[in-house]
Amino acid sequence: MTTFKTLTLTAAMLAAPALAMANFNLGDTLGTEEAAIRALLEEQGYQVQEIEFEDDEIEVEVLKDGVETKLVLNQADGSVVEIEIEQEDD
Repeated sequence: MTTFKTLTLTAAMLAAPALAMANFNLGDTLGTEEAAIRALLEEQGYQVQEIEFEDDEIEVEVLKDGVETKLVLNQADGSVVEIEIEQEDD
Protein backbone atom coordinates (compact mmCIF):
# COMPACT_ATOMS: atom_id res chain seq x y z
CA MET A 1 0.00 0.00 0.00
CA THR A 2 2.84 2.38 0.79
CA THR A 3 4.34 1.83 -2.65
CA PHE A 4 1.04 2.76 -4.32
CA LYS A 5 0.81 5.96 -2.26
CA THR A 6 4.41 6.83 -3.12
CA LEU A 7 3.82 6.24 -6.83
CA THR A 8 0.64 8.30 -6.78
CA LEU A 9 2.35 11.17 -4.97
CA THR A 10 5.32 11.01 -7.34
CA ALA A 11 3.04 11.08 -10.39
CA ALA A 12 1.16 14.06 -8.97
CA MET A 13 4.41 15.93 -8.28
CA LEU A 14 5.67 15.27 -11.80
CA ALA A 15 2.42 16.47 -13.34
CA ALA A 16 2.19 19.59 -11.14
CA PRO A 17 4.49 21.84 -13.22
CA ALA A 18 2.52 21.16 -16.39
CA LEU A 19 -0.81 21.65 -14.66
CA ALA A 20 0.43 24.82 -13.01
CA MET A 21 0.85 26.32 -16.49
CA ALA A 22 -2.88 26.06 -17.06
CA ASN A 23 -4.87 29.05 -15.83
CA PHE A 24 -7.99 26.93 -15.45
CA ASN A 25 -9.18 23.80 -13.68
CA LEU A 26 -11.80 21.13 -14.18
CA GLY A 27 -15.19 22.66 -13.55
CA ASP A 28 -14.18 26.22 -14.53
CA THR A 29 -16.61 27.86 -16.95
CA LEU A 30 -15.11 29.33 -20.13
CA GLY A 31 -18.34 29.95 -22.04
CA THR A 32 -20.42 28.35 -24.74
CA GLU A 33 -19.86 30.79 -27.62
CA GLU A 34 -16.70 30.68 -29.71
CA ALA A 35 -16.02 34.43 -29.44
CA ALA A 36 -16.32 34.42 -25.64
CA ILE A 37 -14.08 31.35 -25.25
CA ARG A 38 -11.47 32.81 -27.60
CA ALA A 39 -11.49 36.20 -25.85
CA LEU A 40 -11.13 34.68 -22.38
CA LEU A 41 -8.23 32.43 -23.39
CA GLU A 42 -6.41 35.13 -25.36
CA GLU A 43 -6.78 37.45 -22.36
CA GLN A 44 -4.82 34.84 -20.36
CA GLY A 45 -2.04 34.72 -22.96
CA TYR A 46 -3.11 31.63 -24.88
CA GLN A 47 -2.96 31.37 -28.66
CA VAL A 48 -6.17 29.63 -29.72
CA GLN A 49 -5.37 27.14 -32.46
CA GLU A 50 -8.80 25.55 -32.95
CA ILE A 51 -12.30 25.51 -31.49
CA GLU A 52 -14.56 22.69 -32.62
CA PHE A 53 -18.16 21.98 -31.62
CA GLU A 54 -19.17 18.30 -31.81
CA ASP A 55 -20.95 15.57 -29.86
CA ASP A 56 -22.28 17.93 -27.14
CA GLU A 57 -18.72 19.06 -26.41
CA ILE A 58 -16.51 21.96 -27.35
CA GLU A 59 -12.91 20.99 -28.08
CA VAL A 60 -10.41 23.83 -27.76
CA GLU A 61 -6.74 23.55 -28.68
CA VAL A 62 -4.46 26.26 -27.31
CA LEU A 63 -0.77 27.06 -27.12
CA LYS A 64 1.07 28.99 -24.40
CA ASP A 65 4.79 29.13 -23.66
CA GLY A 66 5.40 26.27 -26.11
CA VAL A 67 2.93 23.96 -24.36
CA GLU A 68 -0.05 22.66 -26.34
CA THR A 69 -3.20 22.03 -24.33
CA LYS A 70 -6.52 20.54 -25.37
CA LEU A 71 -9.59 21.52 -23.38
CA VAL A 72 -12.91 19.75 -23.59
CA LEU A 73 -15.89 21.81 -22.49
CA ASN A 74 -19.47 20.81 -21.79
CA GLN A 75 -21.40 22.45 -24.63
CA ALA A 76 -24.45 23.08 -22.40
CA ASP A 77 -22.72 25.20 -19.76
CA GLY A 78 -19.14 25.77 -20.99
CA SER A 79 -17.52 24.03 -18.03
CA VAL A 80 -14.13 22.35 -18.43
CA VAL A 81 -14.59 18.57 -18.28
CA GLU A 82 -11.15 17.51 -19.49
CA ILE A 83 -7.68 19.04 -19.75
CA GLU A 84 -5.04 17.27 -21.83
CA ILE A 85 -1.53 18.72 -21.85
CA GLU A 86 0.60 17.57 -24.76
CA GLN A 87 3.99 16.41 -23.55
CA GLU A 88 7.03 16.61 -25.80
CA ASP A 89 8.68 13.31 -26.65
CA ASP A 90 12.41 13.69 -26.03
